Amino acid sequence: RAAAVNAWEALFRAQVTVLRALHAEFPNDELSLNEYDVLFNLSRQPQHQLRIKDINKHLLLTQPSVSRLVDRLAARELLRKATDPGDGRGTIVSLTDAGYALFRKVAVTHSASIVRQMESLNPRELATLTALTDKLRHSVEE
Repeated sequence: RAAAVNAWEALFRAQVTVLRALHAEFPNDELSLNEYDVLFNLSRQPQHQLRIKDINKHLLLTQPSVSRLVDRLAARELLRKATDPGDGRGTIVSLTDAGYALFRKVAVTHSASIVRQMESLNPRELATLTALTDKLRHSVEE
């Protein structure tokens, strides 16, 4: 038990520390970190689109917050919203060309910041960290 609690505490504290550093360096004059997260998740999907309820699964925000965030990004023409043809109750959100271009521009700066925060780990340690965190995430998702 103690080992599990200590490991969780170490993971949590590392995440908080790194996220604070990333947030401080994030180019939020272009996008907020939450807005970037939406664009990032859409950029990784086939045809750069997802239903709103599926976007919510990738974010640490409530459904109403995700909906408001999507509305703001759509108003800026970074996203496009459409009724899901397979289920008229659902909404499909797609990256626009402008949204993808802005995502890519911000991603260059943000990824450089991520690299700086992770540089204390060597390639083998980075691979181990990735494997361990993926294993943990997948065990919880099941």
